[in-house]
Amino acid sequence: MTLTASPIRHPDLASRDVMTRRGWWLVLLNLLIPGSAQVLAGNRRLGRFGLGATMLLWTVAVVAIVVWIWWPTVIYTVATSTIGLWLFAAAAVFYAVLWVVLAMDTLRLVRLVRTAPTARAFIAAFGVVAMVLVAGAAGYAASLATSASGLLSSVFVAGPSQPPDENGRYNIMLLGGDAGPDRDGLRPDSIRVVSIDAESGHTVTIGLPRNMEDVPFPDGSPLHAVYPEGYGAIDGCEVDVCLLNSIYTEVELRSPEMYPDAVSRGSEPGIEGMRDAVEGITGLDIQYYALIDMAGFQQLIDALGGVTIEVADRIPMGAGHDEEGNEVEITEWIEPGTQVLDGFHALWYARSRYGTSDYDRMARQLQVQEAMLSQFNPANVLTKFQEIAAAGSQVVKTDVPQSMLPYFVDLAGKARSQPITDVPLVPENGFEPEDPDYAVASELIGRALIPPTEEPAE
Repeated sequence: MTLTASPIRHPDLASRDVMTRRGWWLVLLNLLIPGSAQVLAGNRRLGRFGLGATMLLWTVAVVAIVVWIWWPTVIYTVATSTIGLWLFAAAAVFYAVLWVVLAMDTLRLVRLVRTAPTARAFIAAFGVVAMVLVAGAAGYAASLATSASGLLSSVFVAGPSQPPDENGRYNIMLLGGDAGPDRDGLRPDSIRVVSIDAESGHTVTIGLPRNMEDVPFPDGSPLHAVYPEGYGAIDGCEVDVCLLNSIYTEVELRSPEMYPDAVSRGSEPGIEGMRDAVEGITGLDIQYYALIDMAGFQQLIDALGGVTIEVADRIPMGAGHDEEGNEVEITEWIEPGTQVLDGFHALWYARSRYGTSDYDRMARQLQVQEAMLSQFNPANVLTKFQEIAAAGSQVVKTDVPQSMLPYFVDLAGKARSQPITDVPLVPENGFEPEDPDYAVASELIGRALIPPTEEPAE
């Protein structure tokens, strides 16, 4: 082989121009096609291994894109599987190490001392920066995968999946837990049902005020045996007030034996009591629940970098009562207009009750939830994933099995393309929580569950 025929492998060592151009070619080739620099100018065995690994990566990437377009659930399954995430992390670490080895070997092949003095620093810097960016990205991807695996394992349970109800819908109870030093146990401060059509993704949310009275329970519920006419309707209840959100406290602290299998199924007795209550109110089969710790909710918003809210009215902060019942003065206001609220202020915005009703609070809580969901975009989540994962593991408790995540992620994608119907069971909607007519609630919910493309039967 002549020098002219192979200037990359057998360059003119005496020509600084030739060696400089060769150096740039090698570092560029190593960046664009890892392994090619070794095949052309170095250890061909190492080069062929690097090229094979590169071709395999490109092939997997192309196949993944095709699958994403035509069968996205397959990708969701891998991305929410502990085994899949750990395999991805192992592959990312492998490629990170391989790229470091190839980059360092490429810089050796460049022979910087033979290049032009003015170009040496630039060639070396380019090679090092490319190595750090590519290998660093692979290492970060591995870190994200292991963090995601830990988050999924800590939040979601291992168990069988549930089928949709008789109407082809999944109904999920969302509870916003509001524990505090002035409260005897946790009381759900926010109670909502999300009902999703299992095929179309048509979504209805049902807001349940915490002050609902005479809450009915379905036949067969342990609570129905104790309160056949509704919660506290005859002789009161076992806690200070007999409202919807008191059911959690009563069952969890006074009568956990009502639901002896709750903990083994990834739940709690209080949550199961709330599930029975919500089923009695709505007439829906509640397959899953999610309990959100409102204090941890603050950490999650901070992890997202704040949440953007359109504030309609001034909201007071600090007002209320302390542990001894003394009135606390307003310390700050959340002003009207477009506001980017950190976790502390967003939590106050969602929970402040001074001068407003529970129904106003429900509307603000829904507004914060919707704003958070809109900001859970790929760019935001990827750049702040570690913080979100750390907060998320402390915020959410649920009995949704990890095996159902791919299905629900796919269903959520369908739901985003459709308007969400909200059914608040409040006086403005014709339902009186303190003097409830649950037939009215059933009618409101039934109308909302009919998808927009369907007409009710004559």
